[in-house]
Amino acid sequence: MKQGSMNRSCLCSVLITTALICGAYFICNAYLAKDFKEKLLKWEITDKMHNSTDKMQNATTTSTCKNFNKPVGTEALPQGIIEKTSNLETQHLWNYDDTKKRRPNHSMSLLAMAVGIKQKELVNKVIQKFPPRDFAVMLFHYDGVVDDWKQYPWNNHAIHVSVMNQTKWWFAKRFLHPDIVAEYEYIFLWDEDLGVGHFNPQRYLSIVKEEGLEISQPALDTSKSEVHHPITARRKKSKVHRRMYKYKGSGRCDDHSTNPPCIGWVEMMAPVFSRAAWRCSWYMIQNDLIHAWGLDTQLGYCAQGDRKKNVGVVDAEYIIHYGLPTLGVVETASSALRNETDSKSTVCATSVFYMFLEAVMCYDFV
Repeated sequence: MKQGSMNRSCLCSVLITTALICGAYFICNAYLAKDFKEKLLKWEITDKMHNSTDKMQNATTTSTCKNFNKPVGTEALPQGIIEKTSNLETQHLWNYDDTKKRRPNHSMSLLAMAVGIKQKELVNKVIQKFPPRDFAVMLFHYDGVVDDWKQYPWNNHAIHVSVMNQTKWWFAKRFLHPDIVAEYEYIFLWDEDLGVGHFNPQRYLSIVKEEGLEISQPALDTSKSEVHHPITARRKKSKVHRRMYKYKGSGRCDDHSTNPPCIGWVEMMAPVFSRAAWRCSWYMIQNDLIHAWGLDTQLGYCAQGDRKKNVGVVDAEYIIHYGLPTLGVVETASSALRNETDSKSTVCATSVFYMFLEAVMCYDFV
């Protein structure tokens, strides 16, 4: 009896223990399943969020890449209708397609000059040297006179911009933006008081390309020109020179000189820029720049490399600089009577002033 009662007691204990274990198992299993489902749901949501974020990032990256080459303000426009650059070529009201096909794959350059009607004969001779097939012409009229140029055959093909008493640098900053003149291989930004009897622009550009000059100017005929800077003087037995020599006085220049005006320098009276050099130089022109004094010493930054190699003066094609003070000169009846006498004194004073300016601004860079 005693043994049977013990067996029953053990069996009850086993059953109770088994029931407790099973209850604990089911409770824990239910809790773990709920926690697992919550985690699984979170994982699914997180994964979807990551996928969504990746898609948004990819879309943003793709959109950014698509807009990378678009000018600011055109992001909403389809790429196919964006025209990033322009030119100064006039268009006919009719036969537009024929105009576009007129010069396929033909490189053009631009001659831009600040002009006044008093120097019309000099300007006419300059423009006649630049054939319209190879050069566009843009005239900046600082005296407000435009109609009086109609006597010249090239007048209808030139672009005329008229604003009173402004220099060519004022005009250039506002009307020669790099995107507007991007189609022109070279930019001639010249004064009006130049003689071109010994100058051929096609031969000049041929030498410039051969020598790799990004910024250049034709040399000056020393026998007839007003020469303000010795580096611009023509060397008769040379095709191109890039440096000058000065062994006496202040601001000496020799083979070891590395700064302007000893080397890598041109004068602002008749500079010629390559397309790339002009895109850089345009940004250096300040809005209030008048005579460009000081800009000449900084152009080396835009030489597309070593200014000692890429900036030079072409001797083989040279010009005359008459040094006529015209811009801003207002004549009255009384001053017209003294014109002949005053012209000599004015030229003399101008020469002295430029000599002083050269001494103060230029030679200090060496």
